[in-house]
Amino acid sequence: MNNENKPLLSLRTAIILLLGVLCGLSAGILTVLAGGPVASGILTGGAAFTAAVLFFHTIIA
Repeated sequence: MNNENKPLLSLRTAIILLLGVLCGLSAGILTVLAGGPVASGILTGGAAFTAAVLFFHTIIA
């Protein structure tokens, strides 16, 4: 058996997902604070997460 301690995600992947989560949470919270319903905040956050992950995947080498 090979019991090497390999990371589950690479550092690049972890950073891209972290930035995506931060952008999604920010967009969702700002939508709700601006007076939108919670459902709209969740949908906005999901869309922002997806766009941010695609964006950061493109620009981070």
